[in-house]
Amino acid sequence: MAEEKFLVPTEEYLKSGIHIGTKFKTKYMEKLIYKTRPDGLSVLNLQKIDERLNIAAKFLAQYNPEDILVVGRRESAWKPIKMFNKVTGAKVFAGRYPPGILTNPNLDNYIEVKVLLAVDSGPDRNAVMDAIKMGIPVVAICDTNNQSNNIDLVVPSNNKGKKSLGLFFWILAREYLRNRGILKKNEELKEKIEDFTVE
Repeated sequence: MAEEKFLVPTEEYLKSGIHIGTKFKTKYMEKLIYKTRPDGLSVLNLQKIDERLNIAAKFLAQYNPEDILVVGRRESAWKPIKMFNKVTGAKVFAGRYPPGILTNPNLDNYIEVKVLLAVDSGPDRNAVMDAIKMGIPVVAICDTNNQSNNIDLVVPSNNKGKKSLGLFFWILAREYLRNRGILKKNEELKEKIEDFTVE
């Protein structure tokens, strides 16, 4: 695949560690793994990361920002998803997902959305289960150790690292806005990758 076809230069991906997985790999994620390093860490296929990130951005761009909910329980995801909210207007939950907010209209904090993006289908499984109950499509960032059952669109990526999550949500925000026609095709976000990355 030619370099310029990637959403960001290869070095940018490599620098963020977006492709570095864990020592565990699930059956489903195997086909998205490029190789296993001598230290036992699995390395995700960069082409697949780029491809699926592009698909996810196009898919999410079909929805208005207020119809998208992004959940991230892991602390390294809080800053990137809050920035994603600031840049795109999508709804976000950084931290523990309050059970029932998608399924119980009697709750004060009940919200209606049309699509869910989970940072990690493990810690964010309550949100994933609620979305399934409501028939809401689920997009999830999956590392090599993630189970992918119940996920409609798996985007392979290191979903634990601060730099990889920062880059992931920066690209997703930019591509979402480009696909919505808010940014021109080659226009960049005002925000830098660093703005999305936890120190």
